[in-house]
Amino acid sequence: MIVQNWTDPDNQFLKDWQALADSSSDPNPFFEPWALLPALNEFAEPETVTLLAYYEAKQLTGVMPVKRAISYYGYPIPHLSAWSHDNAFCGAPLTLAGSEYGFAEAVHHWADARTNTGLFLHFNHLPEHGPFHAALRHFASNNHIEAGIVHREARAMLQSDQSPEEYFAAAMSGKKRKELRRQLNRLSEHGDIRFDRTTSDAGLATWIDDFLTLEAAGWKGREKTALSDNVPNERFFRATLTGAGNAGKLERLSLSLDSRPIAMLANFLTPPGAFSFKTTFDENYARFSPGVLLQKENLDLLANPHIEWADSCAAADHPMIERIWRQKRSMVGVNIGLGGAFRKALFRQILRKEIVPEQSEQHDG
Repeated sequence: MIVQNWTDPDNQFLKDWQALADSSSDPNPFFEPWALLPALNEFAEPETVTLLAYYEAKQLTGVMPVKRAISYYGYPIPHLSAWSHDNAFCGAPLTLAGSEYGFAEAVHHWADARTNTGLFLHFNHLPEHGPFHAALRHFASNNHIEAGIVHREARAMLQSDQSPEEYFAAAMSGKKRKELRRQLNRLSEHGDIRFDRTTSDAGLATWIDDFLTLEAAGWKGREKTALSDNVPNERFFRATLTGAGNAGKLERLSLSLDSRPIAMLANFLTPPGAFSFKTTFDENYARFSPGVLLQKENLDLLANPHIEWADSCAAADHPMIERIWRQKRSMVGVNIGLGGAFRKALFRQILRKEIVPEQSEQHDG
């Protein structure tokens, strides 16, 4: 295991990192260099966050940021954690297929050797039925190390062999589909409407400006939670979308009225998966459901031959997206014990209070 300098990474490591991201067994755009480096630069404390790189036979086969923490959900419990931030919706390490177990073992050994007080290593936003979580469970079981799921949420995802049209017809009632057609027709009475979808980075800077302006004009702006209300959040958003566009990983959708966007959406394309990162709409046209109309267009992800599933990145039980995206992706938080007998005994007591029941195995990306 090697600690990499994330404040000034060398070019060869960046190339190897991107190559690993492109073939990771658990796709995770938020740990790709074009997303993680801007996030680290904006939100991380260099003295507490470490970027781990795992090599096998001189090949990079695993990457994950790790944070030393002295507090756990408000309690004074020292531990190590996979580092994340509020705008990252997946915490799976980037791992080469077949290297998940070795990476889980190496991360645990590294953590075990570098903390005298930490009780456990915490992973958040892991795909419950993904290959890394399976490897982590096997490693813990094989080595008789206490570990367990301490949080679970199921959020909307898109996964089907149906065409976009077939999926939409199955997801929504005939009455609701008729209502959306009526809303689209009524919207067209106010001007020329146009749906745009692109993976090009042409005009990206203007698109980002329009997105931030549209979001700030709505309820997030009123509540001061829009991206543009927080300078680091805005810088992260601009840098990440620009980096994703340059890497060919960004898909942008927009619904425009007389050439002015009234609904916008950004997807990250990480074959075989995709992540629906951010969306916004003009509340002045809320009666026409522009966000839902744009999500209907987003079902064209089903026609992309490189995409097998898409993660909504939405909160569990989201009232809008779950009307359209009918599958669920289970995401979990996992703790695995560290240290000797005394720390393991303390961790065992904490885990018993937190652990959540197991669920049956299923495929969810």
